[in-house]
Amino acid sequence: SSDETMNIESHLRNLKESLEIIEDSIEKGLKERQRNIGFNVSAVAVEMLEVFLHEKNLINPGTMIKHDWFNSLRIANEKLKFDFPHKKEIIDLICKIELKRNILCYGKKQPISEIESVLNSFNKLKEIFERAGLKWN
Repeated sequence: SSDETMNIESHLRNLKESLEIIEDSIEKGLKERQRNIGFNVSAVAVEMLEVFLHEKNLINPGTMIKHDWFNSLRIANEKLKFDFPHKKEIIDLICKIELKRNILCYGKKQPISEIESVLNSFNKLKEIFERAGLKWN
């Protein structure tokens, strides 16, 4: 339906915007851009999952996936009861990202290694989605 197309298009727009912010933040320096990275990595992770599940017709167009479901593996698995490709790996990675989100966004300055670990989880997640055929360019 056109609603669904609109929904996916707006997700893809948001995705691109957040990916650009992440790239800019990496260029400007992780230490100065900790909050930007925390917010956007979390937003993109959930956005990718949502587009992925829409494209596989596993969720309705109106279904919202909330980033805070991934504060806990148990809750994430309860909310996403159905099966989908790479489910365990995807949920594990989004949970890893989400556990660091609030520290990066609201905590004190984190060591570069913490920020890099979030970006590593994010890059692994992105690769899984890319290999599974998700496109956003």
